[in-house]
Amino acid sequence: MVKRVAIIGAGVSGLTSIKGCLEEGLEPSCFERSDDIGGLWKFTETTGHGMTKVYKSVVTNITKEMSCYSDFPFPENFPNYMKHTLVMEYLHSYAKHFDLLKYIHLKTTVCSVTKRQDFTTTGQWDVVTDMEGKRDTAVFDAVMICTGHYLNPHLPLESFPGINKFQGQILHSQEYRSPEGFQGKRVIVIGLGNTGGDIAVELSRAWNTGIQCQIFLICCGAWVDSRLSDDGYPAHMIQTTRFLHLVTRSLPSAIVDWMGKRRMSKWFNHKNYGLSNPKGRQQKRVANDELPSYILCGAVTMKINVKEFTETSAIFEDGTVEENIDVVFFATGYTYSLPFLEEPMEKICKNKIFIYKYIFPSNLEKATLALIGHVGLQGSIIVGTELQARWATRVFKGLCKIPPSNKMMAEATKKEQLVRRGVIKDPTQGKQNYITYLDDLATCMGAKPNILLLFFKDPRLAKEVFFGPCTSYQYRLVGPGKWDGARKAIMTQWDRTLKPLQTRVIPDYPEPTSISHWLKVWGAPILFVAVLLTYKSSLYLQLTRVTEVGERISTYLANTMRK
Repeated sequence: MVKRVAIIGAGVSGLTSIKGCLEEGLEPSCFERSDDIGGLWKFTETTGHGMTKVYKSVVTNITKEMSCYSDFPFPENFPNYMKHTLVMEYLHSYAKHFDLLKYIHLKTTVCSVTKRQDFTTTGQWDVVTDMEGKRDTAVFDAVMICTGHYLNPHLPLESFPGINKFQGQILHSQEYRSPEGFQGKRVIVIGLGNTGGDIAVELSRAWNTGIQCQIFLICCGAWVDSRLSDDGYPAHMIQTTRFLHLVTRSLPSAIVDWMGKRRMSKWFNHKNYGLSNPKGRQQKRVANDELPSYILCGAVTMKINVKEFTETSAIFEDGTVEENIDVVFFATGYTYSLPFLEEPMEKICKNKIFIYKYIFPSNLEKATLALIGHVGLQGSIIVGTELQARWATRVFKGLCKIPPSNKMMAEATKKEQLVRRGVIKDPTQGKQNYITYLDDLATCMGAKPNILLLFFKDPRLAKEVFFGPCTSYQYRLVGPGKWDGARKAIMTQWDRTLKPLQTRVIPDYPEPTSISHWLKVWGAPILFVAVLLTYKSSLYLQLTRVTEVGERISTYLANTMRK
């Protein structure tokens, strides 16, 4: 029976894993190699030691209500999109509130995690740790790996002929801390993800101060999206709803893609800005409110891929040349690595097809190893990791079941073969749909709300759950880990969203009646009468029936809104 659990990493995944263990009566021991909790959210002035940390100016891409732990909302006075300092403050508050710090061993590196000889019967692991030179080996009944996938920078130097003779600086985005030291320089940023876009924009700000500099941004295309919706509300809160999720799942993928492209193009024409993809290639989504403006101002220049580097210049695939390049930044992501695992085990974990629901390796006879936070989501990883940890600890405890190893391996092998033959798309490529993935995990542990039943029991709450943003609180309404404050958190989520914006009280003045007001009031009746007088009596009867139905619908909606 699982009792002692080793947790590797004390970032957002590790903290919620500790809490998940405590909720199920398990005994967690968390090992963190740095001197503080928070993982990559802990800013440091220097880089190195294989640790990825946020840069100084980083701001969250997902609003606070969509990225909090399900039973611990962000403070209402926190801005909707936060700097890393506020995220760290929140994580420390979370750890203190649930008394998690005493289970964390700081400055402790996990050297190896290996199966014990009797693993097939016990499912136990030998975990070797190093704390400032002192080695220790302990036996654990289960292990939760919460290191994320931002460990080893990916530097594809071999793809760029001549890069070895380039005399300027060659850096990975992991090494970026702040724009100091780059003013007045000509910089190439290779790769447009969230980090690449941020670096390009921040370095180009010196252009506005009169300092001569130029940023060249190289990418294969991306959808650059704003953090704001059309009405100024946080975009994720408007776009990530169960209602829209149901609509998109009911439509053909071609129509869904067309609708997405149409929405993205409403902000600006991506082709005009050099951001569109060649036809047939999938285009990723990047959150950046400033990049289009800096391209428009000429501070950032979009370029095609580099064909070759010389000592001081870059030759692009379209034949153009940029001279006197000072710095090349590779914003090219990371390679997945779990160095403390044995080679066969690490190889399996790297192949996500063989990871059941992106958590449990399929080849293990005993489900006592869980990967927490190693999935790409179209939404907050904090919410995803929490639900992963809640389910994984219940699997450890024997309260939730997963298929036997041989069945999982057979299904994964079959799926891998279909991907290789091109019959199906690789499900591990790209990010998982946020609501689909969370609902899947919640169903496995009995924490998914029954929307239809909720409409009968609590219509007001059901309306918020179905038509409002799909926040993490929804997964605390029912089932194991039910939280009494979940309903209140859902019903007040918009209050916490608007609170930090209401720093200037504006009195309500009566507005004069405008022409547009009279058109709204009388336009429809006048048009209706004109139609009645124009068409024949048979059409008159049809319009009358339609009007009656419309009135009934309007009455129903009005009554619903009053309630």
